[in-house]
Amino acid sequence: HQPDLNYENPAVQEEMISALKFWLDLGIDGFRLDAVPYLYQREGTNCENLPATHQFLKRVRKEIDTQYPDTVLLAEANQWPEDVVDYFGDFPSGGDECHMAFHFPVMPRIFMAVRRESRHPVSEILAKTPAIPSGCQWGIFLRNHDELTLEMVTDEERDYMWAEYAKDPRMRANIGIRRRLAPLLDNDRNQIELFTALLLSLPGSPILYYGDEIGMGDNIWLGDRDAVRTPMQWTPDRNAGFSSSDPGRLFLPTIMDPV
Repeated sequence: HQPDLNYENPAVQEEMISALKFWLDLGIDGFRLDAVPYLYQREGTNCENLPATHQFLKRVRKEIDTQYPDTVLLAEANQWPEDVVDYFGDFPSGGDECHMAFHFPVMPRIFMAVRRESRHPVSEILAKTPAIPSGCQWGIFLRNHDELTLEMVTDEERDYMWAEYAKDPRMRANIGIRRRLAPLLDNDRNQIELFTALLLSLPGSPILYYGDEIGMGDNIWLGDRDAVRTPMQWTPDRNAGFSSSDPGRLFLPTIMDPV
C-alpha cells in the first residue's frame, strides 16, 4: 500500500525531504521517484504534470545537490519521452530536477525487434526521442517490478507481443506481461545474453531489475504484479537466504526453483 500524501502541506514537504536525508545519511546512492507526475492534486485536472510537482522536484534537487552531490534522482513517469523530458528540468543549467528518467517505450520494442529480427522498432522510437539536458540521462531497461507494459504500442503490436511472450492468460496483467526476464525468454541463457547485450549497446544507462542478473524466476500463481516481486534469491538455502522465518510467515513466497 502507498499513502496518498498531501504535498500542499508544508509539513509533508519537510518530512519527505527529511526522509530522503535519513536514507542518504545511511549511504543510499539514489531514489526512484514512483509515479512522479502525480505528486500533486488539483480539482478539475487529471493531476498529471502539474507545475507544483516540478517546483517541488526543483527544491528536492537543490537540497540533494547541496548536501549529497553524488546522489541520483530517477523519475518513473510512464509517458512518451516528449512528455517525460520535462522532468529533467531546466535545459541551460544542464537539468535541475531529476538526473535520470526511465525510457518506457523502448522496452517492449526491444522484445519486438529481436523476435522480428528487425532494428526498426527500436531505431524508430530512438529517432523520436527528444534531446535532454547535458547533465541528464535516460534509464533503459528490459524488465522492472511491474508488468512489461504494452500501453505505448499499437493494438496489433500488443497482440503480437502477447502471442510471442504470454500465450498463457495468467502471464498477462493490466495492459502488459507479468513475467521476469528469464522465464520470459524460456530460461534460455543465449537469449538472455543477447537481450542484455542489445540493452548495453543502446544509448542511455542500463538498469537491471534485482534477480535478473542470476536468471531468477517468477510465480504467475501470485496475484497481479506480485508474480515478479518475490524475494531475492541470495543463497540456495531455506527461503533463498532472504529470511530465517517460517516460509508461511513471508509476505510473498520465495522462488524455490534453482537459479
